[in-house]
Amino acid sequence: MDKKIVLITGVSRGIGLQIAKCFVNDGYYVVGTSRSKFTLNEELNSENCLHFPVDVTDRKQIANCFDELKKLDKMPNVLINNAGITKDQIFLRMKEDDWDDVINSNLNGVFNVTKLFIKSMVKDHFGRIINISSVAGLMGNPGQVNYSASKAGLGGFTRALAKEVASRNITVNCIAPGFIETDMTDHFKDEELENILNQIPANKMGNSQQIADLALFLASSKGCYITGQTISVDGGLYMS
Repeated sequence: MDKKIVLITGVSRGIGLQIAKCFVNDGYYVVGTSRSKFTLNEELNSENCLHFPVDVTDRKQIANCFDELKKLDKMPNVLINNAGITKDQIFLRMKEDDWDDVINSNLNGVFNVTKLFIKSMVKDHFGRIINISSVAGLMGNPGQVNYSASKAGLGGFTRALAKEVASRNITVNCIAPGFIETDMTDHFKDEELENILNQIPANKMGNSQQIADLALFLASSKGCYITGQTISVDGGLYMS
C-alpha cells in the first residue's frame, strides 16, 4: 500500500497504546482517539502521530475528526476499533444505564466510527478493519452480561461486514484477548491470580504486545487473505 495511516480508538492506555507503539515503529502515521486529552506524541516519542479527544458514542465528535483528517489528507486505511468500557454487575442487579452505556460504547461506537471511515477505504479499494473484542463474547462471563453481549455482537458485525466489503479489497477481523496483563491485573491478590491461571491451559496471562503484533499482522499484506475471523489470544482459555 502507498500510504500507512492507522486510526486507533481508545489509544490512551493498555492494549490501544501498545498497538499505537507497534504501528508507529513499523512506519505508520498513527491517529489516536480517546475521551480525554492525551499527549500521544510524547507517549510514542514520535511526531508521526495525531490525537483527537473523541467519545465514540458522540457522532458529531467523530464527524469533526473525520473532516479534520480529510483536510489534512490523513485518511486512515487501517482502522482499529479498540475503545470500550465495562460496567460489571450480576444481571439481577444490573441497572438499565449499565446495559445501555456498555452497548452504546462497545457496539454502537464501532458502528459510528466504521460507518464514516469505511467510505474512503471503499473509494481507494483497500482497507483493514480490526475490532478488539474479548473471549467474554465467545464464552460468556458471569457478572458481565452487558459486556459479553456487546462483544458477541461485535463478532456478528465483523462477519457480516467482511462479506459485504471483501470484493473491495477490505478485510474485517476481530481479535479476542483473554486475560491480559495490565495495570488492573497488577492489583490482583495472589488467590485471585491463582484462580485465573487455573482456568488457562497455558497457565499464564498474555500481554498487550501479543495483541499489537497480531493487529499489525492482520493489517499487513501477510494477512490479506484473512477476513471475517475472530482470533482468540487467550492461552487456550476458549477453544471452539
